[in-house]
Amino acid sequence: MEVHLFEVFEPGQYTYIGRVELTGEPYQERQPDAAGNPRQVWVFPLRVVDVVAPVAIPAELINRRLEEKEKQARRLDEQELRRRIHFSRPEAASRKVTITTYERNPYVAEYARRRANGRCQLCHKPAPFLNPDGEPYLEVHHIDWLSRGGEDTINNTVAPCPNCHRKMHILDLAVDREKLKREING
Repeated sequence: MEVHLFEVFEPGQYTYIGRVELTGEPYQERQPDAAGNPRQVWVFPLRVVDVVAPVAIPAELINRRLEEKEKQARRLDEQELRRRIHFSRPEAASRKVTITTYERNPYVAEYARRRANGRCQLCHKPAPFLNPDGEPYLEVHHIDWLSRGGEDTINNTVAPCPNCHRKMHILDLAVDREKLKREING
């Protein structure tokens, strides 16, 4: 009998992974259900065979699912959190994903770092440390993100410290974007 594996990354959308076969004997173990309650499950060790082309799973889907699980974890009290950890598998899962990457202009990035002169362009504090070449470590950020159609130009590129760079990606505040635009446009 042939068995084919499908996965759901978004509700109602089934992604065909390929034909699978057993790689070992099925076994039982305790795992948490969707509500975190322990249950006895059968595990079938599988491997994918006869894949015509590798399945391209966008990294955004995996990241979005991880963010949802992180939000759920934050809502749990400590006792429930410890209970779920107890029933979790110690091995980290892994999977191959596809990502879209943008080939940034290295001259624009270097110009942004030099313009910052060793100071974060958002918080104005000195770079938190020196890189292995002894230069102030600042990251490069596009005020209008490339993924949203922003340009890779000196008028859209700044050099924030790692902390402010993370803030820009997590909070994405309009007030910070405006401040950075004023910073580079004088």
